[in-house]
Amino acid sequence: MNAEFAVPAGAPHSRILGVGAYRPRRIVDNAEVCRHIDSSDEWIRSRTGIVTRRWAGPDETLGVMAEQAASKAIASAGISPEDITCVIVATFTHLMQTPAVATEIAHRVGAVRAAGFDISAGCAGFVHGLVLASDAVRARGGHVLVVGVERMTDILDLSDRSTAFIFGDGAGAVVVGPSETPGFGPAVWGADGSQADVIRQSVPWDALRDEPGHPFPALRQDGQRVFRWAVYEMAKVAREALDAAGIGPEDLDAFIPHQANERIIDSMTRSMGLPARVTVAKDIVTSGNTSGASIPMAMEAVLASGQAPSGGTALLLGYGAGLSYAAVAARLP
Repeated sequence: MNAEFAVPAGAPHSRILGVGAYRPRRIVDNAEVCRHIDSSDEWIRSRTGIVTRRWAGPDETLGVMAEQAASKAIASAGISPEDITCVIVATFTHLMQTPAVATEIAHRVGAVRAAGFDISAGCAGFVHGLVLASDAVRARGGHVLVVGVERMTDILDLSDRSTAFIFGDGAGAVVVGPSETPGFGPAVWGADGSQADVIRQSVPWDALRDEPGHPFPALRQDGQRVFRWAVYEMAKVAREALDAAGIGPEDLDAFIPHQANERIIDSMTRSMGLPARVTVAKDIVTSGNTSGASIPMAMEAVLASGQAPSGGTALLLGYGAGLSYAAVAARLP
């Protein structure tokens, strides 16, 4: 028999309703990083814009940091934890292959019976999560918690001059819920798998099993190749996302890209022709590159400081390992 399925009742549109962030207690300046590598404060600032970053303590686990950020986002959205129907977590520093850390986070915040799963798309993961959350709300209704959380220090080789000074730890979260008007433009996303080796884990996990005594897998990246790709390709993706949303640079209140490198951000800003009045997020300066957590942390920072207005229009752009990318225009909470 060809039985007919009931169609789930979703929301007409979706939007970001609340945002929250957590920054670890410990502030690490460039001088401390340079104890482990041959570099200087001046060199790091000139190449990346980074002045400080936050490194998590033993008690600041992924679950703990995510809980703090998520609880703030839920309160900001004006809902209760029980209203959360799904938890999506963007991270690649959860060192347990299973279970997903999303289920732990759902339990911690009191999102009873919420679905939970992790996505791994490197520094682009949070925007991927937003796209999935928006679609879920429009298909099924409810409220989706999207978290970006990383403990980059768990996978850093502090003696590696190409990565040791770049990364920090932290968490950011948003609640995506129903809206009567559109809160997102169409997403533009993709990947260039031909360059998947540019940002990578040094060795696979089974190296620890097959070669006893093997050094712990650490993050490696070819910074110059990432820089060239991001500068030339991501400005194009940003413009595609604006075109897809039917808006132009002049319609933006804020540009919130992945916080990879201040020079990359400045180059994209010039290439896109953003008006001087548009706020460009620069959380990289004091938080470092927090990978999947960088966009929600930067969003929280520009809103909390008053640099971007509540309800304003922002372009969110993530890119990283894969090489994967995702961009979407969004209404700020």
